[in-house]
Amino acid sequence: MRSHDNRAWFLLLPALLLLGVVGALPLLAVINYGFHDIFTLQDVHWVGIDWYVDILGSDRFLASLGRSLLFSTLALTIQVPLGIAVALLLTSYGRRAVWGLMLCALPLVVPWNMIPMLWLGLIDKGGGLLGPGLASLGFDWKFTAWHTWALILIVDTWHWLGLVVVLAYAGLSAIPSAYCQAAAIDGASRWATFRFIQLPRITGALAIVILLRFVDSFMIYTEAFAINAGGPSDATRFLSIELGEEIKGFSYGQAAARATLYFLIVLAVVWAFVMATRQSEDT
Repeated sequence: MRSHDNRAWFLLLPALLLLGVVGALPLLAVINYGFHDIFTLQDVHWVGIDWYVDILGSDRFLASLGRSLLFSTLALTIQVPLGIAVALLLTSYGRRAVWGLMLCALPLVVPWNMIPMLWLGLIDKGGGLLGPGLASLGFDWKFTAWHTWALILIVDTWHWLGLVVVLAYAGLSAIPSAYCQAAAIDGASRWATFRFIQLPRITGALAIVILLRFVDSFMIYTEAFAINAGGPSDATRFLSIELGEEIKGFSYGQAAARATLYFLIVLAVVWAFVMATRQSEDT
């Protein structure tokens, strides 16, 4: 019986060590801080699970959790179908599709802190390109809750749609042309071709898209804070906004406990997603 030489695994040790330093150690530090009342590193007091009890028993936490889940659901509902539609359109352009992909991916390289500033400039009533037109339609993102939600969703979609398009296009491009040609010969409609040929073959790419977009949209902060800082009337007060306020208020122990809870929520959702994906693959 031939033995296998597994010494190549030692080549992974530098990467694992680096991952432990930049990932595991900070995470353990945050978890430890969550059991203390901290103002400075020299003034630390043990409080046990008091922070966790206060956070989980707070109505504001449950409301913020509901808003974050709703935002992620809306973002995925809009961006995934739209990204697939754009990718399907680009596949019909052949080699010229690269220009469309570059255009879709361009917002991904824009610095995060510049994105809300860019859109706020566009919708400014005074000198924005879209401001006067939106103002004439009664669009008021400062004091109307659903207008603020719409703006944040538009900004987030503009920013991340390119990721969905690129991954969906990669999955569609990997499908052998013979499948679609056979479907055309059989007289299958475009919807039937997509439903029974294209969609099943891009589910792997879509799973990655859904997972990445959920995690990112669930912890949205830059856009929501810069646009209306959780307003109006806490309508866009997401979990990340709550965490940011505690950090700025120097409540490091409570902020660490809150960050740990958010990490556990995301971890639970990712675990459930992976289990559901494996179950669907087995069936």
